[in-house]
Amino acid sequence: MFRGRHDHTIDAKGRLSIPRVFRAELVAGEESPPMLVNQKDFLALYPAKVWAAIEQNLIEKSSLDPAAQNLSRFYSAGSVPCPVDTQGRVLVPTFLRQHASLDGKVVVAGVFEHIEIWNPARFAENLSATIHEFDDIQRSVDQGSRS
Repeated sequence: MFRGRHDHTIDAKGRLSIPRVFRAELVAGEESPPMLVNQKDFLALYPAKVWAAIEQNLIEKSSLDPAAQNLSRFYSAGSVPCPVDTQGRVLVPTFLRQHASLDGKVVVAGVFEHIEIWNPARFAENLSATIHEFDDIQRSVDQGSRS
């Protein structure tokens, strides 16, 4: 499980050091490299097995559902294998850095089964919005778990 927030830097070549506490979990027992995937406002780094399960779920749903097809296209076109080098870094391609507005300082956040990579301003905005709506979000999640 990935937990915690780390402030890091992405260099001009797109190299990002993965926090040491995340590295072993990211590649443990994996034959394939982690997958770096675009999201709405950030990037997500998944262990290969976790991402494979998500992909399979989308494949099964997208054969008949236009919304699932659009989501599959978004993820498929915006995902790349992302090996961790011997210094614990991943190389974030230019098109993904541009998509997530990553330049210089970044926030690397552990979110249970994956790692999120954020532009610090976007992360702060998202966190602020979550705090502002916290009671409603908590209630919604609690009600959903009782269904």
